[in-house]
Amino acid sequence: MAASYDKSISQARSNETQKAVDDFNALDTDAKLGWLYLVYKKMGNSITPAAPAAAEPELAPILLGDYLKLSDERQLDIMRDIVNRKDTEYSHAYGAIKENNQLLVWYAWAVAMGDTVVGMPNNYEPTKAINDLLSQIEALDFEEQMSVLRTIAGEMGYTDVKPIETQSQTGKTSSL
Repeated sequence: MAASYDKSISQARSNETQKAVDDFNALDTDAKLGWLYLVYKKMGNSITPAAPAAAEPELAPILLGDYLKLSDERQLDIMRDIVNRKDTEYSHAYGAIKENNQLLVWYAWAVAMGDTVVGMPNNYEPTKAINDLLSQIEALDFEEQMSVLRTIAGEMGYTDVKPIETQSQTGKTSSL
């Protein structure tokens, strides 16, 4: 029986990191955005050195340049489209870059929130689910945190690129 490819399952994940990803996926769209914002606000100092150091910001000019010139409403719509994997220009641009670059996009947006990026409402209060998920990720070690964030970032956006089939799926060996 051939194994099917599921982008949401990684063999490298522990039960704790898998639970964090599952709990994130159970949130609604705006709760996901709120959680991402709070993660970067609370933990940005530890997350951000890893993502930008491994990222290539010139690969996402539409997301890190053009996006910043849009209205608050349009920016929020684009964030929601990316979280919901909609087939849009910005979601395609996001889906076409690697996880470290996707983390860089969220980091850049979090840093610019309230300035060139739509900010959180002043009266925003995170739900219990969001606070519980924040506590979960804070309890993980750095590598596990990065694994969760890369997985979450990588599952967003739109791409129609299909994974390369493995040898076990095709029955053929690769030719180099």
